[in-house]
Amino acid sequence: MEYLTPPRGTLTTSMAALAADVQPATIRDWVRRGILTPCGGTPKRPVYRIEDVQAARAAAKPSRPGQRSNRAA
Repeated sequence: MEYLTPPRGTLTTSMAALAADVQPATIRDWVRRGILTPCGGTPKRPVYRIEDVQAARAAAKPSRPGQRSNRAA
């Protein structure tokens, strides 16, 4: 079931991607790499705490040497 509005203080994968200024695939990659952990939902429709998404955005680093991050300098 897709949330019309997720529980207060949480974001869906698409909403988290918008908040972090990344693609939804990046959110899923952060989960796979252990940078971000869902706080609820279902395996197909996870939700994330807003604070966790912000922390993951700050912690995410380029995965290959020479790869640029999305951050503005």
